[in-house]
Amino acid sequence: MVTKVLVLALLATAALAVNPDLEDQELAAQKYVNDLETDILSRNNEATEASWAYESDISEAHLKARDEIQVRNANYFKEVARELRKYDWKNFKNGDLKRMFKKMTDLGYAALPEDKFTELLDAISSMSENYATAKVCDYKNRDKCDLALEPELTEIFATSRDPEELKYYWVQWYDKAGTPTREAFDKYVKLSNEAAKLNNLSSGAEAWLDAYEDETFEQQADAAIEQIRPLYEQIHAYVRHKLRERYGEDVVSEKGPIPMHLLGNMWAQTWDNVADFTTPFPKSQLMDVTEEMVKQGYTARQMFEMGDDFFVSLNMTRLPQSFWEKSILEKPTDGRELVCHASAWDFYKTDDVRIKQCTRINMEDFFTAHHELGHIQYFLQYQHQPSTYREGANPGFHEAVGDVISLSVSTPKHLEKIGLLKDFVLDEEAKVNQFYRQGLAKLVFLPFAYTLDKYRYGLFRGDIKPDQANCKFWEMRTKFSGIEPPVVRTEKDFDGPAKYHMSADVEYLRYLVSYIIQFQFHRSACELAGEYVKGDPVKTLNNCDIYQNTNAGNAIKEMLAMGSSKPWPDAMEVLTGQRKMSADALLEYFQPLYDWLMVENKRLGAYVGWEESDKCKSN
Repeated sequence: MVTKVLVLALLATAALAVNPDLEDQELAAQKYVNDLETDILSRNNEATEASWAYESDISEAHLKARDEIQVRNANYFKEVARELRKYDWKNFKNGDLKRMFKKMTDLGYAALPEDKFTELLDAISSMSENYATAKVCDYKNRDKCDLALEPELTEIFATSRDPEELKYYWVQWYDKAGTPTREAFDKYVKLSNEAAKLNNLSSGAEAWLDAYEDETFEQQADAAIEQIRPLYEQIHAYVRHKLRERYGEDVVSEKGPIPMHLLGNMWAQTWDNVADFTTPFPKSQLMDVTEEMVKQGYTARQMFEMGDDFFVSLNMTRLPQSFWEKSILEKPTDGRELVCHASAWDFYKTDDVRIKQCTRINMEDFFTAHHELGHIQYFLQYQHQPSTYREGANPGFHEAVGDVISLSVSTPKHLEKIGLLKDFVLDEEAKVNQFYRQGLAKLVFLPFAYTLDKYRYGLFRGDIKPDQANCKFWEMRTKFSGIEPPVVRTEKDFDGPAKYHMSADVEYLRYLVSYIIQFQFHRSACELAGEYVKGDPVKTLNNCDIYQNTNAGNAIKEMLAMGSSKPWPDAMEVLTGQRKMSADALLEYFQPLYDWLMVENKRLGAYVGWEESDKCKSN
């Protein structure tokens, strides 16, 4: 996840009179925004430092300092926007200047009056602090109430196979991390909508979608979900059948949604933690290098150093020394509370980039390290751009970059190259296992990511009323993912914010976009590297490793260096030659899995699809 502090800045100057001569006005406007740049960078740095201080050491003092800076900068930026609107910028000839003005006059939340802006910050802080500090009691020792999401609950969900234990922890977490935020969340929705309307947008949903610069983008996301649905239904049917075999029909029904607490993840957003007992060919080696990492004495720093080496091998930029000095790569042991969710940070100073991650020594976090370093590399590649353009081409691009690298890192041949996989034979059974593992990590995530924002769009637009907010959430989770909560929930509960991004006001469509376009990026990079040839049984998309290939690296680097200086289709075209988001590359990658699942589900007699859930009661 990329953390971007609210961009709030202004240079306090006397108002410039608008020149009736458009050409002269354009020159004056260019000088004005150029003169703002140093101040914008300074203010962004100050705000980011304050957010870093708070998220790495949660305290009232750090929260107060962060919010004061954000309020101060919001007021400044309103003045800048007011100044910029004096120019007839929509008629400027310089397209780049017009683009810059459009971005700088969109105030976001800063459009709110100061008292309401502060109220919105308080609501978000209240939710995110509740999430970050939530603790639950031990299943076997109810007097021990110090279990946090990371690492304790995450580890339990990954490894426990006791349905009652998992159900207990699920209820504990959702009751603690979600339900207490309802009042703050209602306030957040109301104020987000007010800010959107002040920016001439109809609701908070349109404010988020505006970042994609395409009026049809929501429909593109709808179409992509429909495109992958047949494949998703097949993997869902297979996993449900395997869970039913393990836990019995009293726990998992034949045709109903899957009880989500059994899927190895608190939110059932990925299911790869149940690969150990659901894998298609258990006698064929399942690729998991965690044991080897522990055996070799891997450290958190070493994991990031290896990720750094991968990017350097593509002719990209090595991490600056300050990264190692200022990042938090392991959970501190000094007792402080912090936001453990992995995040990458740009401090708007040359080469000042950092990661905050409570790294565990396992394969999942090895891939996460590469993902976060993808954000860092993006920061480093576009740091020459004006501050307005120091962001991804669209929100999904930032998330996709690291995952493109992870698609290479996770191949058996790459893990063999770096000494983590030994004597691994990639026969047909091993290939199916590998596709399946990727499917549990990538495919099943798509409807989850889609639902999180479609649900919030409904709240922002008023299509979902507050008194039906919880049951609508579960209705959508069931409709798109075919899962359900382990116990009956009601409108007394409020479960959406038990996911970090919903508590922390992070738009989530970016992850859906990322998981689709990363396969478009991967296919093009692999073609450039000579690692993929369509139809070649050896040079397949799922066994491509672009490590040490500068052709692929240079093309990716060129795309990253653009930041958001051009509309995202222009950036995508640089690497892929395509200008639209499409699930075609993803489906091509997983075609062998789809073919196998169709045959296997028929053989097993596994029911494909799911019936409605009765696990949320409105009254």
